[in-house]
This record gives sequence, structure tokens and C-alpha cells, in this order.
Amino acid sequence: MTAIPIESRKELAYRASNGIEVTLFWEKPTTRVAVRVSDMQFGEIFEFEVEGANALDAFHHPYAYAVSQGVKTSVAPTNALLDYAESCA
Repeated sequence: MTAIPIESRKELAYRASNGIEVTLFWEKPTTRVAVRVSDMQFGEIFEFEVEGANALDAFHHPYAYAVSQGVKTSVAPTNALLDYAESCA
């Protein structure tokens, strides 16, 4: 992952629940859209890029999108999550 200066990012959406924070970012110079998840329960932070057309869906279902992009997380994928992730790919 390439480091992007923080000032070039714009936060489009944010939500937090049960120790999980999800943020949707848009990066001005590249028009890259990314979702970042901070999971305090498992002490992990991960981020992945997403197509702009899928940005809100990825924001609401970040673990499914992470799985579909091969991002390793501490959450054990269930069959339902894997099925949803497959539909995202």
C-alpha cells in the first residue's frame, strides 16, 4: 500500500459500533476510494480500495469486501460472508 498524505484525503462517511470504526475515504489527487476498518476488539486495522460505484456497499459490509479482495482479517469468514464476498468480486 502506498502512503498518501493525510491532507489529500477527504472523509466521506464514518460509523462506529461495538469497538469497530469504519471510514470511507476519497483521495483527491488520485480519485481513489478506500475503506478503513479499525477493530479494537481484535486490535487490527486494515484498509482496501474499492470501486467508486461500490463504495457505500463496501462501507456497510467491509468484511465481505475485504475477503473478496484477499485482505486477511481476524474475523473468521462464515459461509454467508463468503457468499456475499463472492457476489462483490
